[in-house]
Amino acid sequence: MKNLACKLLLAAVVTLLCLGQSHASSLVLAAVAAPRATLEITRPGATQPEVPIAAPVVVWGRNSYGAASVPAGLSGVVAIAAGYEHTVALTQEGSVVAWGRNYEGQTSVPAGLSGVVAIAAGWYHTVALKQDGSVVAWGQNNSGQTSVPAGLSGVVAIAAGGAHSVALKQDGSVVAWGSNYSGQIRVPVSSLSGVVAISAGSAHTVALKQDGSVVAWGSNYFGQTSVPAGLSGVVAIAAGGSHSLALKQDGNVVEWGDVWYGPASVPAGLSGVVSVAASDSRLTAVKHDGSAVVWGTYAYTQTTEFAGLCGVETIAVGDGHTVALVGQRPLDFGAVNAGQTTERSFS
Repeated sequence: MKNLACKLLLAAVVTLLCLGQSHASSLVLAAVAAPRATLEITRPGATQPEVPIAAPVVVWGRNSYGAASVPAGLSGVVAIAAGYEHTVALTQEGSVVAWGRNYEGQTSVPAGLSGVVAIAAGWYHTVALKQDGSVVAWGQNNSGQTSVPAGLSGVVAIAAGGAHSVALKQDGSVVAWGSNYSGQIRVPVSSLSGVVAISAGSAHTVALKQDGSVVAWGSNYFGQTSVPAGLSGVVAIAAGGSHSLALKQDGNVVEWGDVWYGPASVPAGLSGVVSVAASDSRLTAVKHDGSAVVWGTYAYTQTTEFAGLCGVETIAVGDGHTVALVGQRPLDFGAVNAGQTTERSFS
């Protein structure tokens, strides 16, 4: 019965387009259906083609500049990213769609851009990784965050921070550019090798090494780059405003730093996590059963739980909005955990 109810709910959600006015006081829930993907994408350095799964896009939260207003007709989405007040989607054809704030050009996708396999969104800029290992960036460039280093190639992963950008190369080395006010692009070359994942926060950068250890650099005002002693067995990382997250092989999450002047604290009992994400003020975890947990603090955001959303595949968080790709798994969104808050509105 629960499975049937969830499937019916999902069917309703993916045909729903309930969009508010594009101003800060809007309450928005938007969903767009997407067919399953058939395109095979081989990332640079990959030995086997990857088949990304297209899924419906669901966005809720503050609709500043239309960041939570999913474009009508959007389909075939395989990846999402959320900036400060803009949202980015990657389709199965390798094209990019962006919406929301565009004062700095962050949603003005370069004409003819194609063959994209990964996307990242910073505060006011956007970065795309192409299938050939090259990188394209657009939007605000006051600190050089969209000035991709000449000759950069062989890239397999990207990240976008507050005003800096990061690229992971096929050989496990890291390249960063943009703002260096807190040393966030000062890659510790002498001690950094064998990197398999990267993440960029407001003014710090985090790297995951092949051996499951974590290295972080940049601003440490709130302890966000003070990796806990003995941390090991890490399989995924996320960097937020002034905090960092590590997902361990056993499905547990470790957090350090600060969430907008409040101590970083993983919800009690959180386990079975398969992916993590972070923004300036909030943190998210997707569990193996397709449920999601959001926690943190934001003085201007209500914390009403968004209930009933099924089968979360992946999730991204912006300044005041949340974006999720949801699949067909018959699951509820958000098991109730101590301290958990799931945003759906703003007032």
